[in-house]
Amino acid sequence: MKVRFHLPEFAKQYKFNLMWISMMKNCPEFFREGVEIASVYGVFPPSLWNGGRTQGGSCDKDFIRAVIKSFNSQGIPLRFTFTNPCLEKKHLSDKFCNMVMAMADNGLNEAIVVSPLLEDYIRKNYPKYKLTSSTCKRLNNLELLSAELEKDYHIVVVDYDLNNRFDILEQIPHKEKCEILVNACCQAGCPRRVNHYRSIGLQQIAYCEHIKKYPNVPFDPTPIINDTLGKDFHCSSMDKDFYDIKSQPTHVSPDDIWEKYVPMGFSQFKIEGRTADILNLMEVYLYYMVKPECRDEARYRLLRSLDNNGVIKMS
Repeated sequence: MKVRFHLPEFAKQYKFNLMWISMMKNCPEFFREGVEIASVYGVFPPSLWNGGRTQGGSCDKDFIRAVIKSFNSQGIPLRFTFTNPCLEKKHLSDKFCNMVMAMADNGLNEAIVVSPLLEDYIRKNYPKYKLTSSTCKRLNNLELLSAELEKDYHIVVVDYDLNNRFDILEQIPHKEKCEILVNACCQAGCPRRVNHYRSIGLQQIAYCEHIKKYPNVPFDPTPIINDTLGKDFHCSSMDKDFYDIKSQPTHVSPDDIWEKYVPMGFSQFKIEGRTADILNLMEVYLYYMVKPECRDEARYRLLRSLDNNGVIKMS
């Protein structure tokens, strides 16, 4: 049995994810049966192709090289969230994104895509990359999802409105290619989700263009948000923590994974959390991957390790 988890944020949570992976190797008795790390996803900012969550900041070549080596040397792919739905042809030549793709072009790393324009560009220029079809495409019925699974994708992320719709899930072909997003923060059936993704994509492009011209001036996304989502827009889902998310109708529990999804043929599970703080992310990891009776000791050991390595301060 393999229960493969895709973890968030290889850049911002670089040290945290490495320590988690180290604990998996050193304390295997803590973990549920079959747990594996399938990938760590995210981007190196400032990535204009990024989507799903606006990502600020910047990374230099030395850091990028170190992150690629740290995860790849353990057989773990980086999976780039190149899911910006607002890309134009001129954006394909972005120097930073192409530099990152070239640096990680070793046959192990992967990319998540939405834009057909970018997908075609990656297939042509970086054919070693395995491609994932993103949940941002909003394929929220059996017909759309089934058609996507017939295409040349390594993985297709199932729209989380289909989570716990076992009448539909049972009919999905190629379940081995499906990835289930287990802890989605968005409200079920959100009518603004696609437009929100578009707004985030426009913000990412504007941010990357802004810092090239004004590297020391803070970026203000308000005009884009007002234009695409309205002046009164506020997504309360973005404020939810792990315990709020557990009450969502799209929530998938660990028992569901092992008792329902895995027996049905699903083996790929994505944990959301690219913008989560480290303590929230730790609770999510413990909840999904560690045996309930071992969570307290695992939490203590991880906190001590994080403190000893200066990732958090406990004293």
